[in-house]
Amino acid sequence: MNDNHPADHGPARALTVADVLALPVLAAGRPQVVTGVADLDRPVRWVHITELTDPASFLKGGELVLTTGMPLPEDAAGVRRYVDELAGIGAAALVIELVRRYHRPPDALVDACRQRGLPLVTLAKDVNFLEVTQVVHTLLLGNQADAMRRAQRIHEAFTALTLRGAGPEDVVRAAAEMCGRTVVLENLVHQALICEPSGLTVEEALTDWEQRSRATGPGDNTAIRGPEGWLTASVEYQGERWGRVAMLPARTAGPTFGPEDITLLERTAMALTVARLIHPTPWERTAHRNALLDLVEQRHRSAQDARARCAALGLPTDRSHFVAALVDLRAEKRRAETESRLLQELRTAGVPALVGELAPDRLGILLALRTSQPWRPIVERLSGTVLGLAPEAVVSVGSEVTDLTDTARSFRAAARVAEATPSGQPLPPDRSFHELSDIGLRRLLYALREDARIQEYTERQLRRLIDHDTQHGTDLLTTLRHYLDAAGNKTTAARRGGLSRETMYQRLRTIERLLARDLESGDQRTELHVALTALDVLRAD
Repeated sequence: MNDNHPADHGPARALTVADVLALPVLAAGRPQVVTGVADLDRPVRWVHITELTDPASFLKGGELVLTTGMPLPEDAAGVRRYVDELAGIGAAALVIELVRRYHRPPDALVDACRQRGLPLVTLAKDVNFLEVTQVVHTLLLGNQADAMRRAQRIHEAFTALTLRGAGPEDVVRAAAEMCGRTVVLENLVHQALICEPSGLTVEEALTDWEQRSRATGPGDNTAIRGPEGWLTASVEYQGERWGRVAMLPARTAGPTFGPEDITLLERTAMALTVARLIHPTPWERTAHRNALLDLVEQRHRSAQDARARCAALGLPTDRSHFVAALVDLRAEKRRAETESRLLQELRTAGVPALVGELAPDRLGILLALRTSQPWRPIVERLSGTVLGLAPEAVVSVGSEVTDLTDTARSFRAAARVAEATPSGQPLPPDRSFHELSDIGLRRLLYALREDARIQEYTERQLRRLIDHDTQHGTDLLTTLRHYLDAAGNKTTAARRGGLSRETMYQRLRTIERLLARDLESGDQRTELHVALTALDVLRAD
């Protein structure tokens, strides 16, 4: 590292008065800050050596002014005018050498600098001002070149994202990675649709999001706004403001947002505007889908993150109970229409919920309900809407839970119901959806039909009987079915099969011999009943 480079200066931060004073070339003059200690973080745009009584006419602002003190007026009024001109033009600081004319700064100069908030620095030893300008200007020009290269990399990165049709998640993620800060995309009603945390947790970034966002006023240009100092930029869609993207300040004290951050956020907003045109699916639906998947797959880092994420989407997380439901459409083309109608029904009913696609032919619904609000009428209403659009659809409901972080359990229960519900399964007489209590033996075996253990059990129990029927043209399997359905009553079984009692007895003895079973045993009849039910399920599937 160059010895003349300030130790704490990084490529993404402007050179400040404090940085320049720390340079060896100036430190050799034993600088002492007389006024403006709190303002040493002012950026230095240039260094200007002057021995004029009116140097401000040659300045543009941001200059570190070096002088031997020779041109300072004798009278206090002239000194005040000198300082007023420097402060008025926005000089970064005044550095005076106490070697030739002065050995201590004049009181009038100190008072004037203190009143105008202009940092005044004295040098106790002789310093080569030309060397100071050379070192500082080299650093400044190097910083400018670095800034240009970084700006070029930002433009290239977002151009590449746009050309490959990146979605909003990719754009926001890239922005957060480039700036090292949390970036959030919200819509006009202050719902945080995408949050890429960096340096903050999701909980820290999104807790009370709507309230904090509304306190951060809108604006057309990219600027720092609100009590928390967010850097925000508008995102448009078809010429109208659609929402905005916000870059949040770091949790720890550090440099404020600079020109590079503004450039980055402006390019982020532009890329999001293009992405909004390319990806027609409403981003609110995508946000709901991602939030549901995070809950179902338990991808949140903490329960607090999960609550903050869902609350920022408008789902009340302090409700007393939650219920998950799945809609299996069997026809993917109906998904978008069904999703729209479900959202409309929920808005009409005033029920907060997340609705999103969990698979190409499956929609997930999470209802957030108050203590006195029953879920069955709401699900019945939603099921009626679904079946009106897609009669072949199946609506499955999971268990009721009392905490948002337990909704994965409710979704798992709904999935078990869906797995145990074959297409065309009759609905219960009193409702239009399926729930856990509907799963009996047949539907349980249907859910497990692909398990090799079920298949092996069925084959082991019934193979000899099936083989005998196949080889001899008999129908002993049906006889066994009638017998088991009659709970072991031979008379009832014979009547159902249209057989005489003697024929029924003979066939049952043959079945016992083939299967090596005692049909008078309740346990063995149960085993055969399970195997026969599983066979029916496997053949139907």
